[in-house]
Amino acid sequence: MSFDFSKLLSFAWGGWTTTWPTKLLALIWLAWLASWVGASFWQGRTQKQVMTLESGRYRLPILIGGILFTPWTAEVLNEKPLWVFGETGVYITALIVLAGISFTWWGRLHLGKFWSNTITHKEDHRVIDTGPYGIVRHPIYTGLIAGMLATGIAVGTVTAILGAILISFGMWQKGRMEEVFLSKELGADAYGAYCRRVPMIIPFLSPR
Repeated sequence: MSFDFSKLLSFAWGGWTTTWPTKLLALIWLAWLASWVGASFWQGRTQKQVMTLESGRYRLPILIGGILFTPWTAEVLNEKPLWVFGETGVYITALIVLAGISFTWWGRLHLGKFWSNTITHKEDHRVIDTGPYGIVRHPIYTGLIAGMLATGIAVGTVTAILGAILISFGMWQKGRMEEVFLSKELGADAYGAYCRRVPMIIPFLSPR
């Protein structure tokens, strides 16, 4: 009995990724993921980081949300979208996603060697409050949340929307944990003053 590789490939690239123009959103996210992972080797030396068990508070909702968000979940459940965006609607959504992704890259490049995928204290770490970090305290999370929510709404399935919400919650939770950690590591006066000046996730809101 021979293995039918085409069926595996069809499943791997299935669900809402198969139909244009929502396929465009999948391509944008794949390009972002490849570039993000590829740049993960560029970071400074870590002095201290949040323990793995503690990080489960944000990793778990992001993991569950990621599973729900993937097109494969909708494929397995044979799920139909609650609504169908026209091409114009999806193209507008794609622009929002691209804007969010661009904001994440601006934040990452501006952060430089202080960037990390986990909550860490880097060597020579200091408060960064310029560039995108003068607009929001977590521009990477802001961009990803905007892109995820826009994609979930454009796809229109319950699982994609719920997945986007869970991922967004996990990022918000990670941001909160990161602020507690950095306040201890960098000093409550320095980081606390920054938090009182700049909003956390949503630009132009009162800082909290």
